[in-house]
Amino acid sequence: MSEDPNGAASAAPALRQRLAQVRGVSVPPRPLDARALAALAANPGCHRRALLDGAGVDKPRLAEALGVPSGFGQSQFAFMRGHAFEARVKADGGAELLRLAHACLGGGPAPDGGGEVPRLAAPGQAERVARTEEALREAAGRRGGWTLLDHPMLPLEVAGSDAFLEPDAIVIHPDGGWSVVEIKSFPMLDGSADAAKVGAAARQAAVYVLALEEAAGRLAERLGGAPAVRHQVLLVCPKDFSNLPTGAAVDVRKQRAVTRRQLSRLTRVEELAAALPPDVCFDPDRPAAELLHAVESVPASYAPECLSACELAFHCRERARAAGDVTALGRSVRGELGGLTSVEEVLTAAASPDGAGGGADPGTDATVAALRRAARLRSEALATAGAGAPDRGPGCR
Repeated sequence: MSEDPNGAASAAPALRQRLAQVRGVSVPPRPLDARALAALAANPGCHRRALLDGAGVDKPRLAEALGVPSGFGQSQFAFMRGHAFEARVKADGGAELLRLAHACLGGGPAPDGGGEVPRLAAPGQAERVARTEEALREAAGRRGGWTLLDHPMLPLEVAGSDAFLEPDAIVIHPDGGWSVVEIKSFPMLDGSADAAKVGAAARQAAVYVLALEEAAGRLAERLGGAPAVRHQVLLVCPKDFSNLPTGAAVDVRKQRAVTRRQLSRLTRVEELAAALPPDVCFDPDRPAAELLHAVESVPASYAPECLSACELAFHCRERARAAGDVTALGRSVRGELGGLTSVEEVLTAAASPDGAGGGADPGTDATVAALRRAARLRSEALATAGAGAPDRGPGCR
């Protein structure tokens, strides 16, 4: 069977129209960023987040309309402080940033002051992508010097939806290598930073590395070969308790591999949209009852980690707890419980006299046997504690 060459071209406008209906035709789409993609990669089984992010739904406003506003975000003070620090790092043609790049990543002779800083401003996302790729091509043909791309724009297709990503910076080294730069406002104390924050920055940078690799692949024919995209990124933070920048090389090969694999597992957004009832719409101005129906029409996969990564996490947690879903206790607990998917099933398996929980045979089901043994040990411990407690008299508690 031959494929229609115009099929993909005709399907794209139809998909955009369908996603606009899902989002609300009067609601401007929220762009996908690297932080959202890293969160998606950490939970690829959540169809709800994949659809809402792919359609550009305003999740913070949606959470407020549902009565469960998100509890995380950057304060205005932290936002302004971060911008001031980034401006300082990139001042004077990026002289300090390029010095840190050379010190941490190498890639040629030390920079003599600032490097080339092409203008990347353009009126739209597609124009900014084209300007970024042109600047990358020009820098690759100008080997021997340092080039700094300030807030470039890189496209990345995710589950059939285009994401436009904006790294803090990309450095082109004299040896032709390309490096991603992450500038964060959390401090490095005595040469090290908070491990959780560094891990989050590494996952975010891994998304940029994937997008930069795709850009290198598109330019390979024009350049006579794909440029080398480094898997070590430059993390720039304030040094100790000052506003002076310091840097460290962070290897993101593991995060890149995991992110690539997880993003490839995402169900394509057109499949998720096609499975929706035709009247579903996530416009935050709609009545709360309609929004609740719309949100519940898309399956979610809640885990406690969502609380720091998704604006709808509090709503999903309430629903998971109300349904007695063991995923509300964490992925590790869910993995240990095997085929037992609800708290009621777990308690039944632990308390059942014949050891059968949810139809499981305690002789062959190790999970049920472990639950029964844990319940027996708990009962014995409580009985021993009760028997050994001193009598404090009727007036004591």
